[in-house]
Amino acid sequence: MFIGYVVVATLLALASAASAFLTFTRNPQVVGNMAKVGVPDSWLPWLATAKSAGALGLLAGLVVAPLGIAAAAGLVLYFAGAVITHLRAKDYAVAPVIVLTLIAAAALVLRTA
Repeated sequence: MFIGYVVVATLLALASAASAFLTFTRNPQVVGNMAKVGVPDSWLPWLATAKSAGALGLLAGLVVAPLGIAAAAGLVLYFAGAVITHLRAKDYAVAPVIVLTLIAAAALVLRTA
């Protein structure tokens, strides 16, 4: 199970770190998508920080299990919130966010197992 966690956590950490970087640097596509669903500009640094913390926590979870569990749980909540935000804004292009939510859930299950 640990090898599975290593693979899933590493991929999710890379995706979260890349998304955080694009949010911190205000990539037009990322900012546009967030604005489309009603996310205020003032939230962008906080959301990017949450994704960065999740990425770092997943990697730290390779050594300290409670950190990996907390990071994976946090990312499940983060991405579930993103799915809800998209659906409330009637933006049904949620497949990428649902995939990230499921990957975060898999990391949580694998790290607790």
